[in-house]
Amino acid sequence: MKKFSLYDKDIREDLFIYLEELYGKIRILEEVNIGDSRADAIGIIDGALIGIEIKSDADTYTRLKSQVKDYDAFFDYNYLVVGSSHGAHAMEHVPDNWGIISVELIDGKLDFYILRAAKLGTDMSIKNKLSLLWRPELAHIQQINNMHKYDYKSKAWVRDKIIETVSEAVLNDLISEELFERDYEAIRQQINDFREAKGLKKRRNLKRRVHRKKKKL
Repeated sequence: MKKFSLYDKDIREDLFIYLEELYGKIRILEEVNIGDSRADAIGIIDGALIGIEIKSDADTYTRLKSQVKDYDAFFDYNYLVVGSSHGAHAMEHVPDNWGIISVELIDGKLDFYILRAAKLGTDMSIKNKLSLLWRPELAHIQQINNMHKYDYKSKAWVRDKIIETVSEAVLNDLISEELFERDYEAIRQQINDFREAKGLKKRRNLKRRVHRKKKKL
């Protein structure tokens, strides 16, 4: 009997529903640039971000070593999600702090199993994590902490100033809150208003790949 191979597109939707059942309050953002890599997805929970890298049966581990460095630098926890063809060797390719979730097709339904739970990493940089936020989100954090607006400073300069002013523990919570409440249309308008005030061209569309939980029938 021929074994059925799972592809990335076969896994995502059911994986995100599984994570929602596992964590309760979680928001999933897909295809997020991190360093020199792109995270398949990130899970936003209270005070922490979870990196999610999917290796389906059709994928290889070729780029995983460099991806791991970027994931560890941006996220508090990380999970490698693997098809059954990778399950036996997954632990050889990621650090001990990475969690591993296996997925296989059983009786026509996807079954997810935690082979190893993720542990808090030690390489996450709050500066990297803060770089995931857009200018309006940074401005909201400044407002909450009674900081000056610094409208004409670069985002990198503003991030450094926020880190100087706000403790890392508080920032972890605020970053999660901003990403959890991210409204792509509202932020697009705020960014364009800011760019127009500086004489810059408006941006067309922001990438918005957000998992929405399916309504139960």
